[in-house]
Amino acid sequence: MMRFKNIFLVGPMGAGKSTVGRQLAAALSFEFKDSDQEIQRRTGVDIPTIFEYEGEEGFRQRERQVIDELSRLSGIVMATGGGTVLRSGNRRDLTSRGLVVYLHCSPEQQHARTARDRNRPLLNTEEPLARLRQLTEERDPLYRQVADMVVSTERRGTPSVVKEIRRRLESDTP
Repeated sequence: MMRFKNIFLVGPMGAGKSTVGRQLAAALSFEFKDSDQEIQRRTGVDIPTIFEYEGEEGFRQRERQVIDELSRLSGIVMATGGGTVLRSGNRRDLTSRGLVVYLHCSPEQQHARTARDRNRPLLNTEEPLARLRQLTEERDPLYRQVADMVVSTERRGTPSVVKEIRRRLESDTP
């Protein structure tokens, strides 16, 4: 079995990072961490409020600190925010401190999964699907750059995704 101290989940909003992360952590007897939840816990406010008062740049600075701190832990599965890969320091920390799994799904699937979620400040736009397509175009190369493993979550249930990740970890073929 492949030896790793951490597993970091990257990918777009709505790909299932938090849901898959919780179940994967339980299956591996790892601790689950969610970088967005940690930011909210530390600030006492939700992500849209941080964006409102500090803008995306303020949020990204907070995210950078949390990724650095959490990625130093051992025995965790961490769900990251969709834009985590935008900072080179985050990409460096993730690739050097654990195994990175890119959970991939189409903008259409992301849209279906996030349509009713008001905690997505980047989707506060007239055309959220167009925005998701734009974000995919910008970020997909970065997700692939850091990924040790790419797993599709398109039209799949969480147990199926977790099972695939575990199988690939056990077979040493990410």
